[in-house]
Amino acid sequence: MKTAEFFATHPVFSLDEAVEALDSPSGRSGTVERFKYYLGKGRLRLLTRGIYAVVPSGMKPQQFQPDPFLTACAVRPDAIFSHHSALELLGAAHSVWKKITLYTERRRKPLRLDAFNILFLNHPGLNKSNLPDPIGTQRVERRGKILRTTGPERTLIEGFRRPALAGGLEELVESASGFPTLSLSLLEKVLLRYDIALLWAATGWFLERYQETFQVSEEYLEKIELRCPCSPQYLERNLRGGWLASRWNLILPNILRQPVEYNER
Repeated sequence: MKTAEFFATHPVFSLDEAVEALDSPSGRSGTVERFKYYLGKGRLRLLTRGIYAVVPSGMKPQQFQPDPFLTACAVRPDAIFSHHSALELLGAAHSVWKKITLYTERRRKPLRLDAFNILFLNHPGLNKSNLPDPIGTQRVERRGKILRTTGPERTLIEGFRRPALAGGLEELVESASGFPTLSLSLLEKVLLRYDIALLWAATGWFLERYQETFQVSEEYLEKIELRCPCSPQYLERNLRGGWLASRWNLILPNILRQPVEYNER
């Protein structure tokens, strides 16, 4: 592949990708030297060690904001995006957030990229091996690159598990309410993998709140109710005050108390 063609199809890439695709006669060192030339010309921007972004024509490197999702995937090709990043990739996020979160087998320190922070998280241990678990994940396209992300069901549950990474409870609930559909059977499978009473309670409360939106039967809610905490629990650890959703033994922020107006889709 020619360099111009590679740049056109790889807006952000790793040195390893380039070495394999360009197949330079002088190998890795030759590719590095070639990129030094393009860095000097302002055609490339070095984001972190071994990770480059192609600078659009007519733009200065220091003014160019590379795509943080593509950057994260270049750093960790095994990335599974999660929490608020998943909400964004699924097209459901209610607001823009400046943290990119992803699961990876090899953690590293956070990467600061202009206005964004990229956080590399351990896989959440949905199985005994603590290896990546494909349950509740899907693929999405972004600027010609296929990325992996947690799907709506797993994003909702893991958002309740770590609300701060989802932009807070209000952002999570408002965003997740905009999902086109939720698979109730998949929700139950993910909940069973975690088997945490607080997550059963939070999911039950959410589904009751949007019962008409997601066409949730009372029988399904009753099944979830059986797995809720025996005594009232705060969903957010640092929350004080709030209100009790008594059916679920769940204490929630007052801002989530107002009723939902159902609009038929």
